[in-house]
Amino acid sequence: MTQVVLGENEGIDSALRRFKRQVSKAGILIDVKYHRHFETPIEKRKPKAVAARRTRRFK
Repeated sequence: MTQVVLGENEGIDSALRRFKRQVSKAGILIDVKYHRHFETPIEKRKPKAVAARRTRRFK
C-alpha cells in the first residue's frame, strides 16, 4: 500500500507529486487497467496465438 506522510510546512502539491511518483513506480495503475474487466482464459490465450501465427507467416 502506498503512503505519503506530510512533512512540516510541506504543501499538498509536493505531497501529491510524491504520491503519484510512488504509485507509478509500484505499477498500481497498470495493474488496475489490466484488471478493469474479467478476461476469460480463451481471451488471454488469443493474443499469444495471433502472435505465433504472425511469426510463422513471416518465417
